[in-house]
Amino acid sequence: MAFESLAERIQNTFKKLNSKGLLTEADVKAALREVKLALLEADVNFKVVKTFTKAVEERAVGAEVMSSLTPGQAVIKIVNEELIRMMGSDGVEIRLLPRNEITVFLMAGLQGSGKTTTSAKLAALLQKKKDRSPLLVACDIYRPAAVDQLKINGEKLGIPVFAPGTDIKPARIAEMAMEEAEKKGYNLVILDTAGRLHIDDAMMEELETIKERIPVTQTILVIDAMTGQDAVNVATSFQERIGIDGVILTKLDSDARGGAALSVRQVTGKPIFYAGMGEKLTDLEVFMPQRMASRILGMADVLSLIEKAENMDLDEAKADETLRKIRKSEFDLEDFLEQMQQIKKMGGIADLIGSLGLGNRMKGAQVDDGSLKRVEAIILSMTPKERHKPSIINPSRKRRIAAGSGTTVMEVNRLLKQFEQSKSMMKQMTGRMGKKGKGGLPFRLPF
Repeated sequence: MAFESLAERIQNTFKKLNSKGLLTEADVKAALREVKLALLEADVNFKVVKTFTKAVEERAVGAEVMSSLTPGQAVIKIVNEELIRMMGSDGVEIRLLPRNEITVFLMAGLQGSGKTTTSAKLAALLQKKKDRSPLLVACDIYRPAAVDQLKINGEKLGIPVFAPGTDIKPARIAEMAMEEAEKKGYNLVILDTAGRLHIDDAMMEELETIKERIPVTQTILVIDAMTGQDAVNVATSFQERIGIDGVILTKLDSDARGGAALSVRQVTGKPIFYAGMGEKLTDLEVFMPQRMASRILGMADVLSLIEKAENMDLDEAKADETLRKIRKSEFDLEDFLEQMQQIKKMGGIADLIGSLGLGNRMKGAQVDDGSLKRVEAIILSMTPKERHKPSIINPSRKRRIAAGSGTTVMEVNRLLKQFEQSKSMMKQMTGRMGKKGKGGLPFRLPF
Protein backbone atom coordinates (compact mmCIF):
# COMPACT_ATOMS: atom_id res chain seq x y z
CA MET A 1 0.00 0.00 0.00
CA ALA A 2 1.16 3.54 -0.73
CA PHE A 3 2.93 5.31 2.15
CA GLU A 4 3.48 2.07 4.08
CA SER A 5 7.28 2.41 4.34
CA LEU A 6 7.05 6.15 4.91
CA ALA A 7 4.43 5.68 7.63
CA GLU A 8 6.52 3.01 9.35
CA ARG A 9 9.65 5.18 9.40
CA ILE A 10 7.85 8.25 10.71
CA GLN A 11 5.85 6.32 13.31
CA ASN A 12 9.00 4.65 14.65
CA THR A 13 10.71 8.03 14.86
CA PHE A 14 7.91 9.51 16.94
CA LYS A 15 7.68 6.42 19.11
CA LYS A 16 11.23 7.21 20.27
CA LEU A 17 10.30 10.84 20.77
CA ASN A 18 7.27 9.92 22.89
CA SER A 19 9.40 7.74 25.15
CA LYS A 20 11.27 10.84 26.39
CA GLY A 21 9.82 12.85 29.25
CA LEU A 22 11.32 16.18 28.24
CA LEU A 23 12.58 17.14 24.81
CA THR A 24 15.65 19.14 23.94
CA GLU A 25 16.17 21.06 20.73
CA ALA A 26 18.68 18.36 19.75
CA ASP A 27 15.99 15.66 20.18
CA VAL A 28 13.61 17.51 17.87
CA LYS A 29 16.29 18.11 15.23
CA ALA A 30 17.36 14.47 15.32
CA ALA A 31 13.76 13.35 14.84
CA LEU A 32 13.28 15.77 11.96
CA ARG A 33 16.42 14.45 10.26
CA GLU A 34 14.81 11.00 10.29
CA VAL A 35 11.56 12.44 8.94
CA LYS A 36 13.47 14.30 6.20
CA LEU A 37 15.24 11.11 5.10
CA ALA A 38 11.96 9.19 5.13
CA LEU A 39 10.29 11.80 2.92
CA LEU A 40 13.19 11.87 0.46
CA GLU A 41 13.18 8.06 0.25
CA ALA A 42 9.42 8.25 -0.42
CA ASP A 43 10.33 10.32 -3.50
CA VAL A 44 8.91 13.58 -2.18
CA ASN A 45 10.30 16.58 -4.07
CA PHE A 46 13.43 17.84 -2.25
CA LYS A 47 12.24 21.48 -2.26
CA VAL A 48 8.97 20.40 -0.68
CA VAL A 49 10.87 18.41 1.97
CA LYS A 50 13.08 21.40 2.79
CA THR A 51 10.09 23.73 3.20
CA PHE A 52 8.21 21.17 5.29
CA THR A 53 11.01 20.35 7.74
CA LYS A 54 11.87 24.02 8.17
CA ALA A 55 8.25 24.87 9.02
CA VAL A 56 8.03 21.99 11.53
CA GLU A 57 11.33 22.87 13.19
CA GLU A 58 10.42 26.54 13.60
CA ARG A 59 7.22 25.57 15.41
CA ALA A 60 8.52 22.52 17.29
CA VAL A 61 11.48 24.12 19.08
CA GLY A 62 9.31 26.88 20.55
CA ALA A 63 8.98 27.30 24.30
CA GLU A 64 5.32 26.20 24.25
CA VAL A 65 6.21 22.77 22.86
CA MET A 66 9.37 22.19 24.89
CA SER A 67 7.60 22.96 28.17
CA SER A 68 4.52 20.89 27.30
CA LEU A 69 3.58 17.99 29.58
CA THR A 70 3.53 15.78 26.45
CA PRO A 71 6.14 17.36 24.14
CA GLY A 72 6.31 14.29 21.89
CA GLN A 73 2.59 14.51 21.19
CA ALA A 74 2.89 18.26 20.63
CA VAL A 75 5.53 17.68 17.93
CA ILE A 76 3.39 15.00 16.26
CA LYS A 77 0.48 17.45 16.22
CA ILE A 78 2.67 20.01 14.43
CA VAL A 79 3.89 17.41 11.91
CA ASN A 80 0.29 16.37 11.25
CA GLU A 81 -0.76 19.99 10.63
CA GLU A 82 2.20 20.64 8.31
CA LEU A 83 1.56 17.42 6.36
CA ILE A 84 -2.03 18.54 5.84
CA ARG A 85 -0.86 21.98 4.73
CA MET A 86 1.62 20.38 2.31
CA MET A 87 -1.15 18.38 0.65
CA GLY A 88 -3.59 21.27 0.48
CA SER A 89 -5.36 21.63 3.84
CA ASP A 90 -9.03 21.14 2.96
CA GLY A 91 -10.15 18.79 0.21
CA VAL A 92 -11.22 20.73 -2.90
CA GLU A 93 -14.31 19.62 -4.77
CA ILE A 94 -14.30 19.30 -8.52
CA ARG A 95 -16.25 22.11 -10.22
CA LEU A 96 -19.64 21.26 -11.69
CA LEU A 97 -21.87 23.67 -13.58
CA PRO A 98 -25.61 23.82 -12.79
CA ARG A 99 -27.51 20.76 -14.03
CA ASN A 100 -29.13 22.69 -16.88
CA GLU A 101 -25.67 23.35 -18.35
CA ILE A 102 -23.07 20.93 -19.72
CA THR A 103 -20.02 20.41 -17.53
CA VAL A 104 -16.98 19.38 -19.59
CA PHE A 105 -13.90 17.68 -18.14
CA LEU A 106 -10.80 17.26 -20.28
CA MET A 107 -8.77 14.33 -18.95
CA ALA A 108 -5.04 14.73 -19.69
CA GLY A 109 -1.92 12.78 -18.78
CA LEU A 110 0.82 10.49 -19.97
CA GLN A 111 0.23 7.07 -21.50
CA GLY A 112 -0.24 4.44 -18.82
CA SER A 113 -1.37 6.90 -16.16
CA GLY A 114 -4.85 5.33 -16.06
CA LYS A 115 -6.79 8.08 -17.86
CA THR A 116 -9.30 5.82 -19.58
CA THR A 117 -10.26 3.86 -16.47
CA THR A 118 -10.27 7.03 -14.37
CA SER A 119 -12.60 8.74 -16.85
CA ALA A 120 -15.10 5.92 -16.37
CA LYS A 121 -14.66 5.94 -12.59
CA LEU A 122 -15.25 9.70 -12.46
CA ALA A 123 -18.38 9.42 -14.60
CA ALA A 124 -19.76 6.69 -12.31
CA LEU A 125 -18.96 8.62 -9.15
CA LEU A 126 -20.56 11.87 -10.32
CA GLN A 127 -23.58 10.03 -11.70
CA LYS A 128 -24.19 8.45 -8.30
CA LYS A 129 -23.09 11.22 -5.91
CA LYS A 130 -24.08 14.33 -7.88
CA ASP A 131 -26.98 12.97 -9.92
CA ARG A 132 -25.32 13.81 -13.25
CA SER A 133 -26.08 12.36 -16.67
CA PRO A 134 -22.61 11.58 -18.11
CA LEU A 135 -21.33 10.96 -21.62
CA LEU A 136 -17.87 9.42 -22.02
CA VAL A 137 -16.03 10.57 -25.14
CA ALA A 138 -13.26 8.59 -26.87
CA CYS A 139 -10.78 11.23 -28.07
CA ASP A 140 -7.78 8.88 -28.11
CA ILE A 141 -7.73 8.03 -31.83
CA TYR A 142 -4.20 6.60 -31.79
CA ARG A 143 -4.74 3.63 -29.52
CA PRO A 144 -7.72 1.50 -30.62
CA ALA A 145 -7.46 -0.41 -27.34
CA ALA A 146 -8.30 2.84 -25.49
CA VAL A 147 -11.58 3.18 -27.41
CA ASP A 148 -12.48 -0.46 -26.75
CA GLN A 149 -11.56 -0.13 -23.08
CA LEU A 150 -13.76 2.96 -22.70
CA LYS A 151 -16.67 1.17 -24.41
CA ILE A 152 -16.28 -1.88 -22.14
CA ASN A 153 -16.14 0.25 -19.00
CA GLY A 154 -19.10 2.31 -20.15
CA GLU A 155 -21.11 -0.85 -20.79
CA LYS A 156 -20.28 -2.21 -17.32
CA LEU A 157 -21.45 1.02 -15.73
CA GLY A 158 -24.43 1.62 -17.99
CA ILE A 159 -22.89 4.92 -19.14
CA PRO A 160 -23.03 5.88 -22.86
CA VAL A 161 -19.76 6.23 -24.78
CA PHE A 162 -19.42 8.54 -27.80
CA ALA A 163 -16.87 7.03 -30.20
CA PRO A 164 -17.44 8.13 -33.83
CA GLY A 165 -14.20 6.58 -35.09
CA THR A 166 -10.41 6.90 -35.16
CA ASP A 167 -10.34 8.71 -38.51
CA ILE A 168 -11.74 11.93 -37.01
CA LYS A 169 -9.53 14.53 -35.31
CA PRO A 170 -9.90 14.68 -31.49
CA ALA A 171 -11.00 18.33 -31.51
CA ARG A 172 -13.79 17.50 -33.98
CA ILE A 173 -14.83 14.48 -31.89
CA ALA A 174 -15.12 16.81 -28.90
CA GLU A 175 -17.32 19.22 -30.91
CA MET A 176 -19.53 16.36 -32.09
CA ALA A 177 -19.80 15.09 -28.50
CA MET A 178 -21.09 18.48 -27.37
CA GLU A 179 -23.74 18.36 -30.11
CA GLU A 180 -24.68 14.84 -28.97
CA ALA A 181 -24.92 15.96 -25.34
CA GLU A 182 -27.17 18.90 -26.22
CA LYS A 183 -29.40 16.73 -28.40
CA LYS A 184 -29.80 13.88 -25.88
CA GLY A 185 -29.72 15.84 -22.63
CA TYR A 186 -26.39 14.78 -21.13
CA ASN A 187 -25.07 17.37 -18.66
CA LEU A 188 -21.60 15.92 -18.06
CA VAL A 189 -19.10 15.31 -20.88
CA ILE A 190 -15.80 13.60 -20.03
CA LEU A 191 -13.15 13.70 -22.76
CA ASP A 192 -10.67 10.80 -22.61
CA THR A 193 -7.72 12.20 -24.57
CA ALA A 194 -4.60 10.52 -25.91
CA GLY A 195 -1.46 10.15 -23.83
CA ARG A 196 2.17 9.85 -24.82
CA LEU A 197 5.14 8.08 -23.32
CA HIS A 198 6.56 11.53 -22.55
CA ILE A 199 5.65 15.20 -22.94
CA ASP A 200 5.69 16.34 -26.58
CA ASP A 201 4.47 19.29 -28.63
CA ALA A 202 2.01 17.28 -30.74
CA MET A 203 0.11 16.13 -27.66
CA MET A 204 0.02 19.59 -26.14
CA GLU A 205 -1.15 21.21 -29.40
CA GLU A 206 -3.96 18.67 -29.66
CA LEU A 207 -5.15 19.51 -26.14
CA GLU A 208 -4.84 23.25 -26.84
CA THR A 209 -7.02 22.86 -29.95
CA ILE A 210 -9.72 21.02 -28.00
CA LYS A 211 -9.75 23.78 -25.39
CA GLU A 212 -10.04 26.43 -28.12
CA ARG A 213 -12.98 24.67 -29.81
CA ILE A 214 -15.20 23.77 -26.84
CA PRO A 215 -15.90 25.29 -23.39
CA VAL A 216 -13.89 23.02 -21.08
CA THR A 217 -15.05 23.47 -17.49
CA GLN A 218 -11.94 21.94 -15.93
CA THR A 219 -8.77 20.31 -17.20
CA ILE A 220 -7.88 17.37 -14.98
CA LEU A 221 -4.42 15.85 -14.99
CA VAL A 222 -4.31 12.11 -14.27
CA ILE A 223 -1.04 11.05 -12.62
CA ASP A 224 0.23 7.60 -11.72
CA ALA A 225 1.23 7.75 -8.02
CA MET A 226 4.04 5.30 -8.74
CA THR A 227 5.94 7.83 -10.86
CA GLY A 228 7.22 9.63 -7.75
CA GLN A 229 9.10 12.87 -8.37
CA ASP A 230 8.55 12.56 -12.13
CA ALA A 231 4.89 13.30 -11.36
CA VAL A 232 5.93 16.80 -10.32
CA ASN A 233 7.75 17.36 -13.63
CA VAL A 234 4.73 16.09 -15.59
CA ALA A 235 2.32 18.28 -13.63
CA THR A 236 4.54 21.34 -14.06
CA SER A 237 4.80 20.79 -17.83
CA PHE A 238 1.04 20.43 -18.29
CA GLN A 239 0.36 23.42 -16.08
CA GLU A 240 2.75 25.66 -18.03
CA ARG A 241 1.53 24.55 -21.45
CA ILE A 242 -2.25 24.06 -21.25
CA GLY A 243 -3.15 24.95 -17.68
CA ILE A 244 -4.67 22.40 -15.30
CA ASP A 245 -7.35 22.85 -12.66
CA GLY A 246 -6.58 19.83 -10.54
CA VAL A 247 -5.18 16.32 -10.32
CA ILE A 248 -6.44 12.77 -9.91
CA LEU A 249 -3.85 10.35 -8.51
CA THR A 250 -4.14 6.74 -9.66
CA LYS A 251 -2.73 3.55 -8.10
CA LEU A 252 -2.52 5.07 -4.65
CA ASP A 253 -3.40 1.60 -3.31
CA SER A 254 -0.23 0.15 -4.84
CA ASP A 255 3.28 0.05 -3.40
CA ALA A 256 3.78 3.64 -4.55
CA ARG A 257 6.14 5.51 -2.26
CA GLY A 258 3.78 8.44 -1.94
CA GLY A 259 6.01 11.22 -3.25
CA ALA A 260 3.51 12.36 -5.86
CA ALA A 261 0.70 12.91 -3.36
CA LEU A 262 2.97 14.86 -1.03
CA SER A 263 4.57 16.98 -3.76
CA VAL A 264 2.07 17.84 -6.51
CA ARG A 265 -0.07 20.34 -4.60
CA GLN A 266 2.90 22.17 -3.12
CA VAL A 267 4.73 22.51 -6.45
CA THR A 268 1.81 23.30 -8.78
CA GLY A 269 -0.59 25.00 -6.39
CA LYS A 270 -3.36 22.81 -7.87
CA PRO A 271 -5.55 20.54 -5.72
CA ILE A 272 -5.76 16.77 -5.82
CA PHE A 273 -9.45 16.06 -6.46
CA TYR A 274 -9.57 12.28 -6.21
CA ALA A 275 -7.42 9.22 -5.59
CA GLY A 276 -7.75 5.88 -7.36
CA MET A 277 -7.67 3.22 -4.63
CA GLY A 278 -8.16 0.00 -6.56
CA GLU A 279 -8.98 -1.63 -9.88
CA LYS A 280 -12.76 -1.69 -9.51
CA LEU A 281 -14.73 1.01 -11.33
CA THR A 282 -16.04 2.17 -7.96
CA ASP A 283 -12.56 2.60 -6.44
CA LEU A 284 -12.29 6.38 -6.67
CA GLU A 285 -12.26 8.46 -3.48
CA VAL A 286 -12.26 12.16 -2.72
CA PHE A 287 -8.69 13.06 -1.75
CA MET A 288 -8.72 14.34 1.83
CA PRO A 289 -5.32 15.63 3.07
CA GLN A 290 -6.39 15.27 6.72
CA ARG A 291 -7.11 11.59 6.26
CA MET A 292 -3.93 10.96 4.30
CA ALA A 293 -1.86 12.62 7.04
CA SER A 294 -3.63 10.47 9.63
CA ARG A 295 -2.71 7.31 7.71
CA ILE A 296 0.95 8.39 7.46
CA LEU A 297 1.15 9.08 11.20
CA GLY A 298 -0.67 5.90 12.15
CA MET A 299 -3.86 7.57 13.31
CA ALA A 300 -7.23 5.98 12.60
CA ASP A 301 -9.01 7.08 9.41
CA VAL A 302 -12.42 6.05 10.70
CA LEU A 303 -14.28 8.52 8.47
CA SER A 304 -13.03 6.76 5.31
CA LEU A 305 -14.05 3.43 6.79
CA ILE A 306 -17.55 4.70 7.58
CA GLU A 307 -17.94 6.11 4.06
CA LYS A 308 -16.95 2.78 2.53
CA ALA A 309 -19.52 0.99 4.67
CA GLU A 310 -22.22 3.50 3.69
CA ASN A 311 -21.34 3.18 -0.01
CA MET A 312 -21.91 -0.56 0.09
CA ASP A 313 -25.70 0.02 -0.08
CA LEU A 314 -26.40 -2.47 2.66
CA ASP A 315 -29.94 -3.59 3.32
CA GLU A 316 -30.98 -1.73 6.49
CA ALA A 317 -33.57 -4.36 7.34
CA LYS A 318 -30.88 -7.02 7.16
CA ALA A 319 -28.53 -4.90 9.30
CA ASP A 320 -31.27 -4.51 11.92
CA GLU A 321 -31.91 -8.26 11.86
CA THR A 322 -28.19 -8.95 12.38
CA LEU A 323 -28.11 -6.66 15.41
CA ARG A 324 -31.24 -8.30 16.79
CA LYS A 325 -29.58 -11.71 16.50
CA ILE A 326 -26.48 -10.45 18.29
CA ARG A 327 -28.52 -9.05 21.19
CA LYS A 328 -30.50 -12.31 21.46
CA SER A 329 -27.34 -14.48 21.17
CA GLU A 330 -28.73 -15.95 17.93
CA PHE A 331 -25.83 -14.77 15.74
CA ASP A 332 -24.40 -17.87 14.03
CA LEU A 333 -21.60 -18.81 11.63
CA GLU A 334 -23.83 -18.13 8.62
CA ASP A 335 -24.15 -14.51 9.79
CA PHE A 336 -20.45 -14.47 10.61
CA LEU A 337 -19.62 -15.49 7.04
CA GLU A 338 -21.82 -12.70 5.68
CA GLN A 339 -19.91 -10.15 7.78
CA MET A 340 -16.60 -11.55 6.50
CA GLN A 341 -17.78 -11.02 2.94
CA GLN A 342 -18.61 -7.41 3.77
CA ILE A 343 -14.99 -6.86 4.81
CA LYS A 344 -13.90 -8.14 1.41
CA LYS A 345 -16.20 -5.63 -0.29
CA MET A 346 -14.64 -2.84 1.77
CA GLY A 347 -11.18 -3.59 0.37
CA GLY A 348 -9.98 -6.46 2.52
CA ILE A 349 -8.15 -6.83 5.82
CA ALA A 350 -5.07 -4.76 4.88
CA ASP A 351 -7.21 -1.78 3.94
CA LEU A 352 -9.29 -2.09 7.12
CA ILE A 353 -6.19 -2.23 9.31
CA GLY A 354 -4.72 0.80 7.53
CA SER A 355 -7.92 2.80 8.05
CA LEU A 356 -7.86 1.96 11.74
CA GLY A 357 -4.26 3.17 12.05
CA LEU A 358 -3.02 -0.28 13.11
CA GLY A 359 -0.63 -1.03 10.24
CA ASN A 360 2.64 -0.43 12.06
CA ARG A 361 1.50 -1.99 15.34
CA MET A 362 0.31 -5.15 13.61
CA LYS A 363 3.36 -5.54 11.41
CA GLY A 364 4.40 -9.18 11.28
CA ALA A 365 1.02 -10.45 12.44
CA GLN A 366 -0.49 -13.10 10.20
CA VAL A 367 -3.51 -10.96 9.31
CA ASP A 368 -4.23 -10.83 5.60
CA ASP A 369 -6.84 -11.53 2.99
CA GLY A 370 -5.61 -15.14 2.82
CA SER A 371 -6.86 -15.51 6.40
CA LEU A 372 -10.30 -14.38 5.27
CA LYS A 373 -10.31 -17.00 2.54
CA ARG A 374 -9.39 -19.75 5.02
CA VAL A 375 -12.21 -18.71 7.35
CA GLU A 376 -14.63 -18.70 4.40
CA ALA A 377 -13.44 -22.14 3.33
CA ILE A 378 -13.91 -23.57 6.83
CA ILE A 379 -17.45 -22.21 7.23
CA LEU A 380 -18.46 -23.22 3.69
CA SER A 381 -17.29 -26.78 4.44
CA MET A 382 -19.84 -27.02 7.27
CA THR A 383 -23.41 -28.22 6.82
CA PRO A 384 -26.18 -25.61 7.27
CA LYS A 385 -27.02 -27.28 10.60
CA GLU A 386 -23.41 -26.95 11.80
CA ARG A 387 -23.30 -23.27 10.85
CA HIS A 388 -26.51 -22.56 12.75
CA LYS A 389 -25.49 -24.65 15.79
CA PRO A 390 -21.67 -24.86 16.09
CA SER A 391 -21.98 -26.68 19.44
CA ILE A 392 -22.77 -29.93 17.58
CA ILE A 393 -19.39 -29.94 15.84
CA ASN A 394 -17.60 -32.92 17.41
CA PRO A 395 -14.07 -34.23 16.62
CA SER A 396 -15.17 -36.32 13.62
CA ARG A 397 -17.06 -33.37 12.14
CA LYS A 398 -13.99 -31.17 12.69
CA ARG A 399 -11.82 -33.64 10.76
CA ARG A 400 -14.33 -33.64 7.88
CA ILE A 401 -14.52 -29.81 7.85
CA ALA A 402 -10.73 -29.48 7.92
CA ALA A 403 -10.34 -31.94 5.03
CA GLY A 404 -13.06 -30.19 3.01
CA SER A 405 -11.56 -26.73 3.51
CA GLY A 406 -7.91 -27.67 3.02
CA THR A 407 -7.09 -26.54 6.57
CA THR A 408 -6.25 -28.29 9.84
CA VAL A 409 -8.33 -29.35 12.82
CA MET A 410 -6.32 -26.82 14.86
CA GLU A 411 -7.51 -23.99 12.57
CA VAL A 412 -11.10 -25.21 12.82
CA ASN A 413 -10.80 -25.27 16.63
CA ARG A 414 -9.31 -21.76 16.64
CA LEU A 415 -12.14 -20.37 14.53
CA LEU A 416 -14.82 -21.97 16.72
CA LYS A 417 -13.18 -20.70 19.91
CA GLN A 418 -12.73 -17.16 18.61
CA PHE A 419 -16.25 -17.11 17.23
CA GLU A 420 -17.63 -17.86 20.71
CA GLN A 421 -15.42 -15.14 22.21
CA SER A 422 -16.58 -12.71 19.55
CA LYS A 423 -20.25 -13.30 20.26
CA SER A 424 -19.97 -11.90 23.77
CA MET A 425 -17.83 -9.00 22.54
CA MET A 426 -20.34 -8.20 19.79
CA LYS A 427 -23.21 -8.16 22.28
CA GLN A 428 -21.39 -5.50 24.30
CA MET A 429 -20.55 -3.47 21.19
CA THR A 430 -24.11 -3.33 19.88
CA GLY A 431 -25.12 -1.26 22.88
CA ARG A 432 -22.59 1.39 21.86
CA MET A 433 -23.42 1.20 18.14
CA GLY A 434 -27.08 2.14 18.52
CA LYS A 435 -29.99 0.64 16.69
CA LYS A 436 -28.96 1.59 13.16
CA GLY A 437 -25.59 -0.09 13.00
CA LYS A 438 -25.50 -0.07 9.22
CA GLY A 439 -22.17 -1.30 7.92
CA GLY A 440 -20.79 -1.46 11.45
CA LEU A 441 -19.08 -4.85 10.98
CA PRO A 442 -19.61 -5.65 14.66
CA PHE A 443 -17.17 -8.50 15.21
CA ARG A 444 -13.67 -9.33 16.21
CA LEU A 445 -11.36 -10.43 13.41
CA PRO A 446 -11.06 -14.23 13.68
CA PHE A 447 -7.26 -14.48 13.48
